[in-house]
Amino acid sequence: MNPRPEIMRALGTRDDSVNAMLPDCTLPDPLPSNVQDLPSQILSADEIAITECDPVVLVGELQSKKWSCEKVVRAFLKRAALAQKTTNCITELLWKEAIARAQHLDSLPQPAAPLHGLPISIKEQFGVPGKINNNGFVACCDRIQGPPCSLYGVVEGCGAVIFARTTQPQSNRNLSAGGSSGGEGALVGFRGSPLGLGGDIGGSIRSPAANNGVYGFKPTPFRVGNTGGMGLIVGQEGIIGCIGPLSPTLSGIELFMKAYLDTMPWVKENYLVPIPWRDIQLSKRLKIGIMWSDGMVKPHPPILRALSEVANALKSADFEVVDWQPKEHDECWKLTSALYYEDGGHRLRQMLKAGNEQLLPLTEWLLCQDEVKSRTVEEVWDLKAKRNAYRSMYNQHWLDTGRDDGRPVDAILCPVGPGCAPPHDQTRYWNYTSQWNLLEYPAISFPVTQVDTRLDVPEDGYVPLNELDRFNHGLYTTPERYVDAPVSLQLVTRRYEDEKCIAILRNIEGALKRELR
Repeated sequence: MNPRPEIMRALGTRDDSVNAMLPDCTLPDPLPSNVQDLPSQILSADEIAITECDPVVLVGELQSKKWSCEKVVRAFLKRAALAQKTTNCITELLWKEAIARAQHLDSLPQPAAPLHGLPISIKEQFGVPGKINNNGFVACCDRIQGPPCSLYGVVEGCGAVIFARTTQPQSNRNLSAGGSSGGEGALVGFRGSPLGLGGDIGGSIRSPAANNGVYGFKPTPFRVGNTGGMGLIVGQEGIIGCIGPLSPTLSGIELFMKAYLDTMPWVKENYLVPIPWRDIQLSKRLKIGIMWSDGMVKPHPPILRALSEVANALKSADFEVVDWQPKEHDECWKLTSALYYEDGGHRLRQMLKAGNEQLLPLTEWLLCQDEVKSRTVEEVWDLKAKRNAYRSMYNQHWLDTGRDDGRPVDAILCPVGPGCAPPHDQTRYWNYTSQWNLLEYPAISFPVTQVDTRLDVPEDGYVPLNELDRFNHGLYTTPERYVDAPVSLQLVTRRYEDEKCIAILRNIEGALKRELR
């Protein structure tokens, strides 16, 4: 069977751009499951120093002209090309445009803006003018983006250099990169990008960030805009998707959010909330609620160990630590599943059929869930009324944590998922992230440790809570498959407390006695 021409064109565009930056590269055969050591064998010392520099420090070096914008973008283009050859995370390197823009920025007498010269990668669905914008569908392989999406314009206005576009896989090469911003997660995790932009409607920033051991932030909806970007169901507002950053460091997350919101994007995109980035004064003693489990699917041993380690560090640093009691998370999971596909998945099936694509096992499993069915207008109204009632109930549940002392918890510390990066096609439960999408709470995932099979021993004799819990428990019967996999957690605050979320995490990192990044 001959490859289809539209697919070959997409592959050709990708491969030509990658080979332009890394034409002669001999890789180990077979590739190791962990490819993090390969850059040191292929890149120069300068290229390693540049690509492993904290984004905030990197911007300082660019603004001081210690490193030229062109030198920096070439280093990241090369490392991103290597990332593609080892992880399949790139749809296209924008090398011609990126180098030309870097040269222009170098010609300016003064730095252009707060992100002057910083290379930024973006998820493919955020359209680039004049480029294919397929959103991961074969049926859209020839769709050319017209005017740039608003995100593209704001990021360039901040002085950044958009240099790479990333894939949307659910697929280390043996474990899932997370979806749907999995290409961003893999690229940033490989240090092939200092800052990436992804989308999150159920965990699609936080899960890829967690699976790849980097930071990923989902803001409150309507703080970051993307007018003109491509989506499968434009107008679906049962659960609002969010745009947010991924970065190797926490400071990279804050750098983007502040630079973006300082442009006052709500002036041109008047559906955005007019809230600038604010400096937050935290209370002297923070109160953190630890959610050990959501009562539906129990986390694997590495996740529970990470929670325990962080909880102990917080207690030692004089945080007030209490247990968070999940409330009706099973109801939220049902509502979320229904609100994703109010049309019963018709649009998705239609798009796949138009491209002559087959349903992959995980997608087929998802669309066969009881809650995924075509609904009448009245049924959709009823769903949204239940959603709103759930939000109101959960808000009161949060406030009730201050009933005795007048101090509700400042944040919830919880898993990003019930395990580390799962094997391919095995991601069947994501309510540890989608819970906060339905509630519209900001949340950030952050790395804590790595799987250690000596410490993270499977739990013998465990009695599952339900069939989903049974399936998840079975994924950790052979922990050796997860050796060295990143173990991440998630911090959640209330609606519009985005700045507080990041500020609290900075304090938590201090309690963990990490170098503040």
